[in-house]
Amino acid sequence: MVIRHLARCIGLSMASCAVIPFVQAEPEPADPLLIRVTEGRSPEIARLNGAAVKPEPVGRLSANPSVSLSRMGGRGLDPVVRGQGQERVDVLLDGIRVEGACPNRMDPPTSRLSAALAPLLEVRTSNQTLRWGPITGGQVIATTAAPAFNNAATTGHLTLGGADNGNGKLVNGGAAVGSESGWLRLAGGYDEADDYEDGDGNEVRSAYKNAEARMDTAWRADNGFYIKGLVSRQEERDVKYAGSGMDAPKTDTDILRFELGAPVANGDWSLLAWQADVDHIMDNFSLRDANMKMLTASETQTRGLRFTLDQSPDARTDWAIGADVETNNWHAERFGGADLDMLTSVLWPDVDRDRFGVFGERFYRVTPTLQLGGGLRYDRVEMTPAAADRGFGSGMMAMSASDAYQAIYGTSNTEVTDDNFSGFASSDWRFSSVQSMAVTASHSVRSPGVTERYIASWNNMDSSKRWVGNPALDTEKHHKLELALPGRSNGWHWRPAVWVDQVDDFVLRTRNEDQVSVYRNIDARLLGLEAQLGWSNGTWSTNSSLASVRGENRDDNKALPQIPPVQFVQTLGWQYQGHAVEAEWVLARRQDRIDQESGQDPGTSPGYGVFNLTGSHPLADYLSVSWAVDNLFDNTWAPHVSRANTDPFNPEAVRVNEPGRTLRAALTARW
Repeated sequence: MVIRHLARCIGLSMASCAVIPFVQAEPEPADPLLIRVTEGRSPEIARLNGAAVKPEPVGRLSANPSVSLSRMGGRGLDPVVRGQGQERVDVLLDGIRVEGACPNRMDPPTSRLSAALAPLLEVRTSNQTLRWGPITGGQVIATTAAPAFNNAATTGHLTLGGADNGNGKLVNGGAAVGSESGWLRLAGGYDEADDYEDGDGNEVRSAYKNAEARMDTAWRADNGFYIKGLVSRQEERDVKYAGSGMDAPKTDTDILRFELGAPVANGDWSLLAWQADVDHIMDNFSLRDANMKMLTASETQTRGLRFTLDQSPDARTDWAIGADVETNNWHAERFGGADLDMLTSVLWPDVDRDRFGVFGERFYRVTPTLQLGGGLRYDRVEMTPAAADRGFGSGMMAMSASDAYQAIYGTSNTEVTDDNFSGFASSDWRFSSVQSMAVTASHSVRSPGVTERYIASWNNMDSSKRWVGNPALDTEKHHKLELALPGRSNGWHWRPAVWVDQVDDFVLRTRNEDQVSVYRNIDARLLGLEAQLGWSNGTWSTNSSLASVRGENRDDNKALPQIPPVQFVQTLGWQYQGHAVEAEWVLARRQDRIDQESGQDPGTSPGYGVFNLTGSHPLADYLSVSWAVDNLFDNTWAPHVSRANTDPFNPEAVRVNEPGRTLRAALTARW
């Protein structure tokens, strides 16, 4: 069966490479395991287009078929990388990790990305460095560019935009003063939208309001010593979700970041500290009618410190060592009753997670055409649910999170300590003037997340509305092997790749015989194939990309849930004297390999084809306009991975449709 799947994938990739190329090419990444979503464009062009094309910066990731976006409403798109999402995808915002505060992932970490200063986005799929932790599913790396002064004392931008479908509006901007050696920047923005319509003209609950403000600064001395600082505030209000029985009337995020570093010996050192606090409210009555009111108040707090030393003692060697410590706290309580004075569940029972990690890695160029690398990392993770014994409910049916764990899993031990060892080995061999071969093997260990181990959503009357984490889960061990053959010649570039991920103790969310949503460890295997072919002559360019992944539950001999189908993206682009236009055709095959018993897949999903147009044009030296027409032919469609049965209060699976035809436009002034 596996061989047949690989044969079909290879056939599809060969067919995709036969497509006559027409669009903006993406130059071959220097790192063959790195997806750069702004390849072929400057970060500036990506920022301008992003303001008009996507309401959230993370939406730009949909341009790569290896990444799917799970939708629950108008905000909070959650990336799925190579068939793995949620806790298996780390999100780092300028090097710091920000956790969401909603047990139902209304606010995944990607919703913290700045729209005012749209970052460069990278997606790492295999371990190439261990400084940010081991990669199990993927890492989304968001990097905010420093202001470019170009010998002026100030620089900045102001953007005004809108969309017809959902009546979206946005305004954002930023201004910086200083020079490349020291500067201060203020930035902020506001955007809102009403419910949009899908291709059939049906309204989808997706309205939202979002505001952000941030101040960052940096200073560098003549000897290379530098200091950087950031403070930001984001406020989301009245966010509706079609894929949930609750909405989010309020979410506040406060971030502090401080970094310093300096050259030392043959490299440099850096010390990064951060704090991130997220407060979240969700209920079922503020933005909709409800017979029985429910409200959940939740919060998460993150504190982190990371030290890294990078050295290049000679032209052939690079090595790095480092250590980091991170503490997190999650707490969420659900209330009900006529006056919302009854505690009905302690969803996250005041969980503390303390993690300490150390790593070391080295890369060595054996010959001018061959580089070898490798690294090791150790993480100690301790998790304690301080409020696991706090009672909720009333009368004879009162219980606690510990009671729920005991009732479902028969376990009374809720404190957990994990000792996780991870590592990787890589090689990059350029065996001809136009062709390379990159091989990466890795062993990555992930501790189950706070929801997987400690969620305690209880319903005394209906077991199908119960959702209980498993404190006895073992750590998840990923054994990955990837082979890629990137190449470049005469304006063409290509990159076929094949990979396999053998997972011991994969954490599967499923349903037991009483239809309770539970977690258990299984053995799983994911394997996939990707192919990319592109061409550019500087004015015309094209890119053809295909990705396929197959997920197998090896314990039960069936498919893993929430695995995206075969996906293909074809683009055609033109750019001349600052003008740029791009056509994009997104195709997905029908997905009929599902696990409906798990409650994660609402059923098989049909294939679809969506056609998009984007463009940007200079109007004057300091003024430009960008525009987009999404879903030009007004199709009704939804990615297979869009939210399904993640609502703890609604056992019915739901797949949220994407917007129908949408025209977006934005006007940007720069100085």
